[in-house]
Amino acid sequence: MSETGLIAHPDGCSRCWWPGVDPLYVAYHDTEWGVPERDGRALYEKLILDGFQAGLSWITILRRREGFRDAFADFEPERIARFTEGDVDRLMGDARIIRNRAKIRATVAGARAWLAIEERGPGFSRFLWDFVDGRPVQGTARGRAGIQAETPLSRQVSKALKAQGFGFCGPTIVHAFMQATGLVNDHLVGCHRHAACAALADGP
Repeated sequence: MSETGLIAHPDGCSRCWWPGVDPLYVAYHDTEWGVPERDGRALYEKLILDGFQAGLSWITILRRREGFRDAFADFEPERIARFTEGDVDRLMGDARIIRNRAKIRATVAGARAWLAIEERGPGFSRFLWDFVDGRPVQGTARGRAGIQAETPLSRQVSKALKAQGFGFCGPTIVHAFMQATGLVNDHLVGCHRHAACAALADGP
């Protein structure tokens, strides 16, 4: 890895340092991370998974993602909103997920908050994208030192999400979520995905 935080891979591409050389992680970096996500259900799923990541590495969540999807009804908020305490107990026994009762309950509360936002107006996707005026924030970091753990923007979004009833959405989690879903393009300048994600700023 160079001092910039970029890794030169055998395929000739330079990539951000964080996925290392794990094939699953590299594929996630190349195909998902930083791509603007505008589907409200997918945004809910990624916010919840980032909440489960707290205290863990993202690769841990990534390897369990299909198990999470199966356990949480494909992250369909309409279904999760009807989960009962019995469902919480059931999920606490499901080894495919991270068994944290508070995070499971927050997932259910988040589904109900998501539905409330959908019912009130333009929806969850618009609720989030309005914080950046509909266009991804383009990062300019050229090395690891330029990547922040949280920002004034993530603190603002975190506060708004909490006010709506979401949990496990502190500023650091929200910043990671915004990076993952392309509200912020934080691929390092020089990573082969930075320009590719920037080109998606106006939509597909």
